[in-house]
Amino acid sequence: MGLLRKLLLWISENRRLRETLPRHAFIRRAVARFMPGEKVEDALQAAQTLKAKNIATLLTLLGENITKAEEAKQVTEHYIDVLGRVEKSALDSHISVKLTQLGLDLGEELCLENLSAVIGQAAANNNWVWIDMEQSSYVDRTLSLYKKVREQYPRVGVCLQAYLYRIPKDIEQLLPLAPAIRLVKGAYAEPEGVAYPKKKDVDAKYFELAKVLLSNLKVNGVTLGIATHDKVLIRRICQEAEAMGLSKDGFEFQLLYGIQTEEQLRLTKEGYRVRVLISYGSHWFPWYMRRLAERPANVLFAIKNVWRS
Repeated sequence: MGLLRKLLLWISENRRLRETLPRHAFIRRAVARFMPGEKVEDALQAAQTLKAKNIATLLTLLGENITKAEEAKQVTEHYIDVLGRVEKSALDSHISVKLTQLGLDLGEELCLENLSAVIGQAAANNNWVWIDMEQSSYVDRTLSLYKKVREQYPRVGVCLQAYLYRIPKDIEQLLPLAPAIRLVKGAYAEPEGVAYPKKKDVDAKYFELAKVLLSNLKVNGVTLGIATHDKVLIRRICQEAEAMGLSKDGFEFQLLYGIQTEEQLRLTKEGYRVRVLISYGSHWFPWYMRRLAERPANVLFAIKNVWRS
């Protein structure tokens, strides 16, 4: 792992910096490019704008590692409200939740109760809930809860991180469930014994896993979200899907708001399904640092964005 990536990930997890740096105007200006605002109304307006371009969306309230049950309940009620707003606005907008935001650190039973409440509203609205993946220490509990709710309601997806050594086995175990999977590279600081440390290895593993999932779209009813901004990988995955005889709308590309917007439009015009993840909320700093850490070029991009503001 490069030194800059290590530094950015360390900053994202440093409690003191997480509290002080967001107060600086230049930091807030830099993040504005990647999220439309801190309020859900900002996210819904952005979703309407993208809808006009035939781009679907995925909404997520930033925040993690909640330590009070009442706060987890508030987040649960927030997502239930958001699902109602999405239905009322006729948006093609799913929601994505972090389990530590729904109380996982307080116990799996509490988290399951909150997650089930959100999924119940999604079922009433015929919508989707995606479960985000956090650090490797949460993978077993996250997948366990995913399997439980997947049995109750099919329109639930889970995020898998390609940089973890364990993921091929996890996919194998999930396939009988006809899972919905969002495949990402991974954005946390993990020990070398847990995750691939080198970018080239992560890229190679991502493509390998994408091929496995593509090959199971029809065989095992997999629903797949390819979540990467790597244009080389995107092109290779498109070629692989075509070679397999898959339709362009048989899976979707899931990209982040404000990143690779031209690529989003290009894929849409070529007939691929594109879904943009829109993040909002006041707890954006750790998320923003992890986005910068994903690619060193993002840091230069952020600096340029500050000077343009």
